Amino acid sequence: MESSSSEIEWRELPYDSWTESHVSSWLKSIGIKELYIGKMMEEEVTGPVLTTVDRDFLNKTIGMKSGQIEHLLKKRDELLIPEQQKIKKTSDSSGKSRDGKKEAVKDVEQEPKLSSQELCDGAKDKNIPTESNDNISTTKVVSCDYRKFDQDEKDFRYVKHHVLPPETGTENMMVPCHEYKSLEIAYKLDSKRLQVKVASEVLRFACACMNMRANGTIHFGIMDKVKGTHKHGEIIGIPANNQEDFVDALDYIERCFKGSNQQSDARSCIRHPRFIEVLDKESSGNTWVIEYDIVPKASIVKDKLYYVGVPKFSEKDNKVKCEEKIPYYRVGANTPRVPEDDLVPFIQRLREKDQQREEAESTSNETTLDFGEDQKRKLSILLTCGKKHMDNSLFYIVVTNKFQPAHLDNISFLVHMNLFCVFDFDPDSKTSGLCGKYKKQKAVNLHFFDDYAKDKRIDDIKKSLQLPERISWIFCNGRNNFPGGEQPCDGKTWIKTRKRKLKKAVSLICNDILSRRSFVVLFLLMSDVEQPLVETFHEFYSEMSGHEFLAVISESKENYKKWSSLAQVSCPISDLKEISIVEMPLSHVDATVQSIQLLKNQSTRTLPVPNGGLCFLKSVEEAMLDSLEIISVDQCNDTKLEIMSEEEIQQTESYFYRGGKINWINFWLADKHKCGVIIERDAYKEANTILENIVHRPKAIRPIESVNIYHHPGSGGSTVARQILWRWRNKVRCAVVKQGKEITTVCEHAVKLREHDENDKNICLPVLLLLEDHNPDYINDLRGHLGNVIATKKISSSVLCFILLICNRSNDPESMCRASLSQTVAVTHKLSAEEKPLFSKKLEQLKMQFEPDFILTFVLMTEGYERSYIKDFVKNLLDKIDHSTPTTRLIRFVALLNCYVKDSYISVSHCEALLGIATYMDRTQYHAFVDHLSDEARLIFIHLNQSSTHIPSIRIIHPLVAKEILSQLSANLPQSDIAMDLISDKVLINHRFDRDEFLRFIRALFIRRNKKSRGDPKDTTFSPLIEHVRDVDKGGVQKAVDLMKAAYIALGKDACVAQQLARLLYTNNRFEEALEWAKEAKSLAPHDTFILDTLGQVYKWWFYHLYDTLEEKEPSPETGIEIISTALKGISAFRASEKTPKKETVNLNNSYYGEVDVGCRLLKFLSGVDVFSNTTGKSELMQYLLTDYIPAEVKTPWQKFHQQLKGLQRSLSQALECISEELSYFQTDISEEDEELDARDPEQVHNPREWLTRKSAVYAEFFCLTPDESGQATESNDTDMAGPVEKLSPFQRQMRAYKLGGGNVTSIISLLYDKKPERAGKKLEKIFSLYPENLMWNDLDPTELTNFIFCQIALNCILPGSSKLLSLQKLQKFSKRFVTKGKHMSSASALFLLSLLFWPETSDEVSSDGAQTLFSAIDALQRLCEQKIQQRSQRKSRIVTHFFLAKARGLNKIVHRSAIEKEIKGTLSERKLKWLGGEIWKTKQVVQLLKRVEGWTENETLFVRCGSSGKIRVVPRYSASLPHGNEKVNFYLGFSFDGVVACDIQVMD
Repeated sequence: MESSSSEIEWRELPYDSWTESHVSSWLKSIGIKELYIGKMMEEEVTGPVLTTVDRDFLNKTIGMKSGQIEHLLKKRDELLIPEQQKIKKTSDSSGKSRDGKKEAVKDVEQEPKLSSQELCDGAKDKNIPTESNDNISTTKVVSCDYRKFDQDEKDFRYVKHHVLPPETGTENMMVPCHEYKSLEIAYKLDSKRLQVKVASEVLRFACACMNMRANGTIHFGIMDKVKGTHKHGEIIGIPANNQEDFVDALDYIERCFKGSNQQSDARSCIRHPRFIEVLDKESSGNTWVIEYDIVPKASIVKDKLYYVGVPKFSEKDNKVKCEEKIPYYRVGANTPRVPEDDLVPFIQRLREKDQQREEAESTSNETTLDFGEDQKRKLSILLTCGKKHMDNSLFYIVVTNKFQPAHLDNISFLVHMNLFCVFDFDPDSKTSGLCGKYKKQKAVNLHFFDDYAKDKRIDDIKKSLQLPERISWIFCNGRNNFPGGEQPCDGKTWIKTRKRKLKKAVSLICNDILSRRSFVVLFLLMSDVEQPLVETFHEFYSEMSGHEFLAVISESKENYKKWSSLAQVSCPISDLKEISIVEMPLSHVDATVQSIQLLKNQSTRTLPVPNGGLCFLKSVEEAMLDSLEIISVDQCNDTKLEIMSEEEIQQTESYFYRGGKINWINFWLADKHKCGVIIERDAYKEANTILENIVHRPKAIRPIESVNIYHHPGSGGSTVARQILWRWRNKVRCAVVKQGKEITTVCEHAVKLREHDENDKNICLPVLLLLEDHNPDYINDLRGHLGNVIATKKISSSVLCFILLICNRSNDPESMCRASLSQTVAVTHKLSAEEKPLFSKKLEQLKMQFEPDFILTFVLMTEGYERSYIKDFVKNLLDKIDHSTPTTRLIRFVALLNCYVKDSYISVSHCEALLGIATYMDRTQYHAFVDHLSDEARLIFIHLNQSSTHIPSIRIIHPLVAKEILSQLSANLPQSDIAMDLISDKVLINHRFDRDEFLRFIRALFIRRNKKSRGDPKDTTFSPLIEHVRDVDKGGVQKAVDLMKAAYIALGKDACVAQQLARLLYTNNRFEEALEWAKEAKSLAPHDTFILDTLGQVYKWWFYHLYDTLEEKEPSPETGIEIISTALKGISAFRASEKTPKKETVNLNNSYYGEVDVGCRLLKFLSGVDVFSNTTGKSELMQYLLTDYIPAEVKTPWQKFHQQLKGLQRSLSQALECISEELSYFQTDISEEDEELDARDPEQVHNPREWLTRKSAVYAEFFCLTPDESGQATESNDTDMAGPVEKLSPFQRQMRAYKLGGGNVTSIISLLYDKKPERAGKKLEKIFSLYPENLMWNDLDPTELTNFIFCQIALNCILPGSSKLLSLQKLQKFSKRFVTKGKHMSSASALFLLSLLFWPETSDEVSSDGAQTLFSAIDALQRLCEQKIQQRSQRKSRIVTHFFLAKARGLNKIVHRSAIEKEIKGTLSERKLKWLGGEIWKTKQVVQLLKRVEGWTENETLFVRCGSSGKIRVVPRYSASLPHGNEKVNFYLGFSFDGVVACDIQVMD
């Protein structure tokens, strides 16, 4: 800040008042090297000292070279000349010829020979001033400024007789030198002679500027000497009847410059002539000043000396001749040739000039100048709303029209503004305007109005447009060269077709996406104003209720005049003036805004590299990795610490100690010793040690490692995680994964971050990724995707690539830590003995800065969050407040949400609506919200600016404080009343801004259940609030029901709330009401399987209730009518749900489980009815259920049920088979969202395979005794159940196999997981005992045959030496009955068996028949699986790999995954990690057991050879992915229901 201000002030102060900083700024302006400037600063050279420094001091003390000394002393002496003498000296020299005597003589010779009378007449006719012109007023000199250098200003004009500053030399390379030529006589020459005259002047001047590396402008039509009454620099103007002459004059470049390279350079440096109109009040004739700009860019002129032979017209020969090609240079305001004796030194000095030019170009946009206090202060207030500087607390919306090319060099201030969106009326902005230039530095999304006009939820619109993370660039009047059809149109057409869309977009942004007072709309009038731009102003003015938070910048006064005349329709001219900055050049705006921006305009940041150095990460590259928040080595170094006040630093620190989330600026300020040190907790040191061990291993165990941090809510776990990233940012590449980002996107960005600016993918620093509060499925999927990339890129498995720093909340972090000690740390509320003194000492320090109440969170932490301390604090707080005020009501609402809904908050906009605060706010003051809060509310509320939404909001400072507030308030006002008050408040519920997020919190309050698996203290059946109201509040269940009904209405008749209300009712035996609400939910979501399943659950619970409360032990058929009717209604409801198309996030339709539950329980009830409860009753019941027989006793009472009851066994069998098939395909996980709605029993959700085995046994137990066994005893044990197998019917055999666990594939596979293998082996042997030796295998139906072969494979895995085993060849023979094609194709289980049985032990061993069977079976499996997973998300379609190919032969070639899992040591999470990370494939036992199969990749597909010419497609699995290109590979082969899969793919040399 000091340097920038000194640059401004040295021009205003007398030199004898200069400080060292002022002297440094002056030295910089005259081109002295930075090295010497620094040394003079060290020697304390002030203004008075500068007047006395001599050559000896500069040489010996400063170490300055002769050239620099001469230059400095000359400039110092000029500085000391009194101002009057400067003017006199300039006047004395002004009459000199610019080009020396020789050129002057030649110029005169070239003038046409006209008589004095002709000259006078010509002057009179052409309005050209001459020496005898008496009409020129000499009484007053009016000074004026130049046209902006190298810029087109179509509205710029000169006024006749105004005077420009004197001609100048090359004092500053970027500030152009100026040379004038009057052409007062020469303009009359014919075209050829005029072109020669102009060319000679322009080329000589251009050559000099190029050799001096200085910008310059030569002006024609300006007096170049005092002549008569004319002054030096006076604007006279000349006619330019044929402007082509001035353009064509540049064609002499090719004749006059030396060599083609110099000619090309001259073309690049010499701009085309600009014709500036000269206004003359006394004449209507048009005269012009013609100007040529010379721009010798360093990239063009570097290391070159330019020669030119100026053209001269020979009157003698009547042709143009070029003089000798010589170099020119500038000496003051003259352009002589470089003397021959000085040519070598001049050439030697060119290198220094090149360096100065490069430095001047690089710093030209950074110079901050003083534009007057009023303009700067006004601009600052308009853009910062009264703050001292500009930071990211406000968004900016820019509305602009076409930028001129010259303007594009001055947009740096826009790059560092916190832009939200840009309304751009330039159709060419992408190719040649602001958008194209801006995109080179920042990432933007290109949009049209239609993108904002879609009828979606606000959250969906923000997500699709990537707001506010990516700047939305809205092309308001179409876009040229865009194939989508959005073409530009004229103003009238725009009003008709696009004005309505504009209105919707502006309304959406102002009312739904951004909150009031959180953004400023800046109008940049960069070109001629048209009506559509003004319409945009009208819309913003209307939506923002006035001109507050609007700003207008117009470089052109004329544009502003047109603008204001049109804009005053909605905003008075006086108000427009208040918000407008007019006639301030954009370069000045750029410099001014940059001077108040908290962040420096830093286009790159730095990342660490393996050799200990750094590499650059450009801003635009970083913006493309927008799923990550990257922490660079120089993080926060772009902060201008000099403009941060002590108060701001203190606010930043206190926000953290009050409970706000720590920011990187906290660490940075602490490192700079601008605020206190941040305590490093024990958990930080432990995690740091784990990281050190991982990173510094000579050889990585796995390429993807993880470190877990589990923490009590509000205990500082997030701070610990960020401390780790901050301290490691110099050693590894660090980033935070943003919430809500797609896994594939995060993976892609993480890989790009790792490989940025690296050549060897095996020698990159690992990336440390912080994943905060992400669920385990997300983390596992990300790990899998990263593993795929590592394998694909052929990165060695011993190279550490990624470290996942997983930070999650938990109510029992210590137990989570014990589950995986080697990689997990716990952060608790309780301080260790080592931590207590650190916190106590820090507290004493903070008390010296802040009141204890305003650092309450830190005080609580120091006290170890003692319940008594929190209780006393809250009691004292609540004793002081008025419980009837709106503020206290707000406290209740926030406490309720914070207590029950994780990460909940209430937006400030909602709070203002609740408190009745007007939305108007003065630009420079902030009274509205904070001033309306009581002192107590200010203590407990912390203000947030949500990183995900950028919405100002509030929450209670700590979850434990929120819980205690709610607890103490509940003593007088039940929580049900607080919740009812909240959802009944129409102002809050209907408040438009941030409504979706607020309603999401309300919905979670009533729907979200607690789950231990996500860190909650216990599992709940309903939301914790509803359970509290049901169990604690007076009124109990009815209160909870009333609350749910109110929530249903408040949330706009939400189907899920209706479903939860039905659950609440049926679990409390209020079945009629439950049925109504289940039907209501169904009407709202007729295709949602969870909703439809609830209808079946109502009947299920109703049926259970009727059954359990039945007083008769042996009810009569008549008594059972209601019970049976209810059960069958339940089964019908479940079946209706089963037929509904599955929604995307559901694996198996849950209703199959409900049907099996009700069916099995109904069978039990039927067997207890008096008709069937006697000795022969069961046989009769089986006869009734399985045949056409109907007992007389039930014929009439059950006449409505006969058909359904007789189909019960078949429907149960089908339901069990459907569940089995689904479980054999997919892993049994469930999403958190689905878990809230799932009405199944916990066992069905979390242990479905065990549930299926148990239910299969219940079902089989019932049907084991069939009508064929009438009269036999029903009691039998497992031994005699095998009985005389010859007498068993196929159905009896199937039921007994079912009972033993052999009834379906999932139950059979479950036997392989039995902790007692002998027990499972005996069960399988008993199953085979059911089959007689003389059995005809063709008599087995396909399902029984499938189960039989599965049992054989299972038995071989458990008891490989069993006498019941058949040979592989025999099983292959049996399986040939399975059909692999056509309408009668066998089940997926049968096809799976074919892939197992026929897979060859070597590719040469398979027969042509066997190969064909294998090909068709695997192809059919893959097609079936693709159909099955089409409607599933990626996470829900994880296929289970059941078996692997071993090195052994025969049936022993098939190894179940349980055999591999036995070899994995460690906790459950560690074992899972080894599977996910691929570490399992490196264990010694697995390498010895499994066989590696050779294959190849072709067109990104993996194949394996089978037989002489066949090939089979193999699906990659786990972290093994396909390498790029066509490679020979080997891998372990797995068998799953989607075909054969490849694990641990390795490229073969």
